[in-house]
Amino acid sequence: MTTVYLVTLVMLGVGAAAALFRLGRGPTTLDRAVSLDVITSLAMCGAGAYAAVYGDYADVPVLLVLSLLGFVGTVSLARFFPEGGQ
Repeated sequence: MTTVYLVTLVMLGVGAAAALFRLGRGPTTLDRAVSLDVITSLAMCGAGAYAAVYGDYADVPVLLVLSLLGFVGTVSLARFFPEGGQ
């Protein structure tokens, strides 16, 4: 494992820990929805980093599905909570 890959995984882990903290502690439903979106994005970044380091591009369909689910989930929640989401 290269040093750059290890540093990338550590940074993604710190971001995931911060998003999980906001997921559990978020005062509003929209905070929790944004943290789930961030976790989805971090999972995509982790899969992309794995594909780039090991040259295994079998995860590209997984990235496409995750991006579509993240987009549809975010848009549907934004339409569900139009007035601030308290």
